Amino acid sequence: MTHKSKWLIFAPLGLATIGAGASMVHWAGSLKDQRQPASKWVAAGTVALVVLNSGLSLFGRSIVEKVLHEVREKPSAE
Repeated sequence: MTHKSKWLIFAPLGLATIGAGASMVHWAGSLKDQRQPASKWVAAGTVALVVLNSGLSLFGRSIVEKVLHEVREKPSAE
């Protein structure tokens, strides 16, 4: 699999996961506002932060793949 194809997979997947995680953080906050039991909103918030951080990791990986594509796979201007 080329660096470009990895970049084209990781970038949208990372962005979608970041969006899902951000929405889940809001949802966990709303559970707290609704005075749900602490165990419920803390668990929801923990899962939300795991999803959000996973999205950041995937997007970061896409940046690495894009740089590797630029350095290794594009023909040089020389």
